[in-house]
Amino acid sequence: MKKLAVRNLRLCTKDCLCLYVCPTGATDTENSVIDPAKCVGCGVCAEACPSGAISLIPLEMPPQQPKTEEIKGLLRAFARRRTEEEAAARRIGRASEKEGLRKLMAAAAMSTRLVTEDVLREAGFMLPQCPEVREILEKLADEPPAPDFPEETLWRLLGKLPMPGGSGEKKEISYRCGVCGLVFPLTEGETPECPVCGAKGDKLLPLENA
Repeated sequence: MKKLAVRNLRLCTKDCLCLYVCPTGATDTENSVIDPAKCVGCGVCAEACPSGAISLIPLEMPPQQPKTEEIKGLLRAFARRRTEEEAAARRIGRASEKEGLRKLMAAAAMSTRLVTEDVLREAGFMLPQCPEVREILEKLADEPPAPDFPEETLWRLLGKLPMPGGSGEKKEISYRCGVCGLVFPLTEGETPECPVCGAKGDKLLPLENA
């Protein structure tokens, strides 16, 4: 399963060890976003990162665990109540003149939001391979909630999300470079070329034969 490295900028402490260990230079970018075109999913940057800001994510997500409509309905109703509680906490915080109460309400709102996100995730949302996610995003793109809503960006995102129940999945093949020793994955049908040294042809061996 092919994976790519992603960096959580909220956790990144700028130790920059990832810049020194990345074999392709994918971590060295101007906007701090790891370059997916260069990343080979080797994971050495994630292992080196002292703040745990880098992780590997699969390009093809596993299917969502099935749940009955009754369970999903209960989860969504619970999430709606938590959303109302978060909004109430924020209103109280904004209206208060006491700094201590404002901080308390901000903490309560954040903790409630984290619970809501977990519940929505269990209800089938927030996972790109779930039909519910595509349904919500398509509705937002068709009926933008605000004049400045980036519907064009959203349509591009929808084009990258996997279609639920899609077929024709291509096999992934791993190669070992006989020149520099790098092991890297490729989707079936792609022309193999080492992303580090550029070796091709008989210099690259399928992993099962390497």
